[in-house]
Amino acid sequence: MDWILAAAPTVIAVVLLLAVTVATLVWAGIAEPLAPLWAVLRGALQLVALSLVLSGVIGNPYLVAAALVIMFGAAVVTVHRRIRTARSHLITLALCMSAGVAVPLGFVFAIGAIEFSPRYVLALGGIVIGNTMSIAALAGRAFGQNLAGRWDEVEGWLALGARPIEATRQLARQSAHQALIPSIDQTKTTGLVVLPGAFVGAIFGGASPLEAGRFQVVVLVCILAAGSITAVLLMRSLGAVARKPEPDGSFVARTSRSDAAAADPRAGFGTGQGTGRGAGRDAGRDSRPDDSRDTGADVGGPA
Repeated sequence: MDWILAAAPTVIAVVLLLAVTVATLVWAGIAEPLAPLWAVLRGALQLVALSLVLSGVIGNPYLVAAALVIMFGAAVVTVHRRIRTARSHLITLALCMSAGVAVPLGFVFAIGAIEFSPRYVLALGGIVIGNTMSIAALAGRAFGQNLAGRWDEVEGWLALGARPIEATRQLARQSAHQALIPSIDQTKTTGLVVLPGAFVGAIFGGASPLEAGRFQVVVLVCILAAGSITAVLLMRSLGAVARKPEPDGSFVARTSRSDAAAADPRAGFGTGQGTGRGAGRDAGRDSRPDDSRDTGADVGGPA
């Protein structure tokens, strides 16, 4: 009975804040106004389940490894759904994200910056996986939106003979940069505007402010390293696009072998969309002579 009374203020605060959130979205006419409600309910249930599981997992390295694998799998599936790639690219997503997660964690624990124990592996691994998921989703969505908004430039380079990966290279670089902006801004404002969760959690756990700050710096660097590696690899792996994305920016993943053959001017065709699949390099130039020359002058050409 005591725990119910202790939890009552928390429940009331959560309910009131959710009501304010949903009411604000409904009043403004925002799409899916109930999405925050379902997200909080799902997150609360998951945290309850996690709390129960962690009591038996935290000291067992094998169970910690299993928990991290489950977290990582859920993160990959979430990114896949968010950027709407084909199912065949789940492996590509997993490889890009696993490289991003493994490199910073490997450095940190190998050097001894953080104690290599199940408790810290689970804590740091979970934080890095979660942020890698966010950055990968942002990169994929930004890439799809950039392609949809500037597809004429891509078609122009394809018509001039550039390979799909070359035609989209500048947009891929911009998308990776856009995906990293929130993490960079959070790092710059840490301690000034933001009190990160890892820092606050360490203090609540009994660590000194200096020790908590040291742990937080390691966390922030790991997030930036993991995000940079993941975003770059993802754009390199999924950047060879020869078909225009949907108007809403739904990401069109890497072309298949037949699409890649059709998009290669040396194989005798144009862009695959706009200039016509199967058209030769000359046909591609004839179909968009003005756009191709103008686009080349505007964007400076693929590196």
